[in-house]
Amino acid sequence: MERTPKRTYKITSLQRGLSLLRLFEDAERGMPAAEVAKLSRLPVSTVHRFLVNLEAAGYLSCDADGIYRLGIACVALGQAARERMDIRQVCIRHLESLNRRTRETVHLTIRHGLTAVYVEKLDSPEPLRIHSRIGAAVPLHCTAVGKVLLAYLPPEEREQVLGLISFQRFTENTVGNIQELQTQLQRVRRDGYAYDLEEHEPHIRCIAAPVWDHTGTVNASFSVTGPAVRMATSRMREIALLLKDAAADISRDMGYAESRRVAQRTSAEAALRTSVRTPAAAAFAPLRRPAARGGTTP
Repeated sequence: MERTPKRTYKITSLQRGLSLLRLFEDAERGMPAAEVAKLSRLPVSTVHRFLVNLEAAGYLSCDADGIYRLGIACVALGQAARERMDIRQVCIRHLESLNRRTRETVHLTIRHGLTAVYVEKLDSPEPLRIHSRIGAAVPLHCTAVGKVLLAYLPPEEREQVLGLISFQRFTENTVGNIQELQTQLQRVRRDGYAYDLEEHEPHIRCIAAPVWDHTGTVNASFSVTGPAVRMATSRMREIALLLKDAAADISRDMGYAESRRVAQRTSAEAALRTSVRTPAAAAFAPLRRPAARGGTTP
């Protein structure tokens, strides 16, 4: 059944009021009406009327010096939204887009102890694809999703978790010690994504990125996974750009304000993303074997 497109209604006064409210997101010390007028490029008299109405509704507060700040109504709405937020529901449209564009398996994971647990999975449409299931747990130290979850833990908690990892070897490429893993985690924090180059399962490669929430915390990661024959180094670099874009979009939807800055890309990167190769084309790209221990970042 064909879905009826949503009708759009533009109420200018409502749009203006909401735009003015958004100006206060990064104004920790608040703003007077004159500053709001300067930022919005609206007349001071017009801004004043909006601010008075927003204050009356509780969305802004105003002190004796005429400084406006976000009000208690914003706090109540934000808390209600967070309590009802399902990370799978927030992520799903972005994961579906990745699945369509890469034609590879996409996972969403959260950390549970020393493992990353799949909470969502979208299968590759390709005949040759990986086998996994929602609810399955994978190690943190040798998977892309796990490395992301480790990399963005608070430093003290990360050190505690690293001290508990046994560094079990699953393939000849599995990271073998804490120093090697710490080097990889530094690279993850620098680049914004992690690789698994046949470190957990032979012939399987994966790339993952973090999901930031409204508190600036990473409690989830998501990945694109496929057979090594389709995941040549050059293609993984291209997918990395798609993942970083998706990470910024998902994090924004989760309430992470910084993701708006992260989402800014150069025109060169944008052009490269639009030319991501399909698995059929990538299958004929030269495949570079990873190093014997832990691999090297492509």
